[in-house]
Amino acid sequence: MAFDPSSLTFNADGLLPCIAQDAASGEILMLAWMNAEAVAQTLETGRVTYWSRSRQAFWIKGETSGHIQKLIELRVDCDRDCLLALVDQTGPACHTNRRSCFYTKVETTGETILTKPMV
Repeated sequence: MAFDPSSLTFNADGLLPCIAQDAASGEILMLAWMNAEAVAQTLETGRVTYWSRSRQAFWIKGETSGHIQKLIELRVDCDRDCLLALVDQTGPACHTNRRSCFYTKVETTGETILTKPMV
């Protein structure tokens, strides 16, 4: 039986968050948004496809940068309103050229940049 994206709980804009995690290391790489068609395309092609809210268009991760995300496994949370994409990440995941988008540590005393961009 094929997976039915309509079983997911999308927000008022027809989107739900998707967390990308490195399947080998467990490192959290990024968060982006998917609509039902992006979910279906991701499952069909094995290339993680998001919905760009700023461009109002599909965004196949790595299509222009070469920093692709190959889908290893897709999971849904207990409320069916968030996805976890376990991926094989080629190159940096973040548009700042860092491995992960989560490189800023926040504390009461301020912020600290934890990693340097990949070269």
